Amino acid sequence: MKGFRRRFQGLYWRQLLAMVSMVLLTLFLLGASFFSLSYNYARSQERDELRDRVQMVARLAVGYLENDPAYDREDFRQLAMVAANVSDVEFLICDTGGHVLLSTDKTLEGRVVTMPEEMVQKVLEDGVCARRDDLGGLYAGKRFILGVPALSSDGQSPSGMAFAVSTNASLNAMWQGFIGLFFMTAFVVLMVTFMASSVTAMRQIQPIREMVQATRQYAAGDFDIRVNDYGQVDEIGELAASFNNMAESLQQTERQRQEFIANISHELKTPMTTIAGYTDGILDGTIPPESERQYLQIISDESRRLSRMVRRMLDVSQLQVMDPLRGGGHFDICESMRRVLVSMERKITDRQLDVEADIPEEPILVLGDNDMITQVIYNLLENAAKFATAGSTLYLGVTLLDGKARVTVRNEGSTIPAEELPLLFERFHKSDKSRSLDKDGVGLGLYIVKTILEQHKEKINVTSEDGVTAFSFSLAAE
Repeated sequence: MKGFRRRFQGLYWRQLLAMVSMVLLTLFLLGASFFSLSYNYARSQERDELRDRVQMVARLAVGYLENDPAYDREDFRQLAMVAANVSDVEFLICDTGGHVLLSTDKTLEGRVVTMPEEMVQKVLEDGVCARRDDLGGLYAGKRFILGVPALSSDGQSPSGMAFAVSTNASLNAMWQGFIGLFFMTAFVVLMVTFMASSVTAMRQIQPIREMVQATRQYAAGDFDIRVNDYGQVDEIGELAASFNNMAESLQQTERQRQEFIANISHELKTPMTTIAGYTDGILDGTIPPESERQYLQIISDESRRLSRMVRRMLDVSQLQVMDPLRGGGHFDICESMRRVLVSMERKITDRQLDVEADIPEEPILVLGDNDMITQVIYNLLENAAKFATAGSTLYLGVTLLDGKARVTVRNEGSTIPAEELPLLFERFHKSDKSRSLDKDGVGLGLYIVKTILEQHKEKINVTSEDGVTAFSFSLAAE
């Protein structure tokens, strides 16, 4: 029972019931309005027709009421009966006291009938009386009755009065036909609405149901599921497309997480194994006392490398949540490049490198975070100096092109294979040759460069041909 109730509380049934309810309400209001308008119109038409007919009968009944010897009373009776049959109306001819002298209604033959006093007074005073009445129980139900005076031949005083009693036969037939047509039309409209609403609701609900199933798969760790948008270009289609984009992002994030765990596990394993092995060797006496200092130095170096690695990973985590463009600040990129050159002077000198600096004297203002871009330049220049051939030239320059400042760092050394260039900016990536030369590196410098530039909505480019490797990036200039 609970599952049944939950099923009918779903979005599909709620939308379907809401649509059907609106159609029912609309049909009811339209039917009631049409019924009211048509009823009033029909009654008005009926009243006008009854007045014309009863006035005609009243004029013909004057001789009958005045007992004119030249008047053929039987002909009038026949004429009244024909008029009643043709017009579906019963006529009652009365004297001024309201006593019925002649009736076309065969059910009243042989009965003494007197019209209600208030109706008689209204005819005599106002010249017309129209109301619904059963004539004191004379009829089984109320009928529409209209009475007018039958003026004497002099046209001054009434000789009597004539009443027309509607049988409602034609009006009832009309209403029965209307009601039957209305209910048949309402049934057809409801069926069409039900089918159209069912198809529309199902088309809207099906992608949502698939999304619910997909979220359960995502919760279980399966990010391969994609939602079908069924070719819809409305909000449901946009939602399905956004949902699939989210799935792609989650899948990529999960892949990066697994790669990160694998990389960091690999990077941490080597120094930790070295530290643990040499420490155990010192403790159990495998390493002789005269060599302990040498291996303690190795342990110290590996510990510092672990510390640098953890610190770099924390830096990356902080960079990924920053928005350097939010403040809209500008700074002089030339000044930042000069400061980096000064801070790198010792490392450049130790490597016996020449520096070719193409930095204009005039300031070049760029949009971004000064400290973060300075870190980018420092990492690129440090990386270039580290792998440059001793005695070669190191280049650092900036140029303005199409409203952007383009910074380039170039060194001379070994050519990096083309297939390895896209891997340089991945976390913990180090080529085989760099591993042998760079014992202190943790493989996060270029990844930090890429992360910072992505936060600035920019990209880093690298080329390596004939022993010349160049890194370049652009920033929006003022």
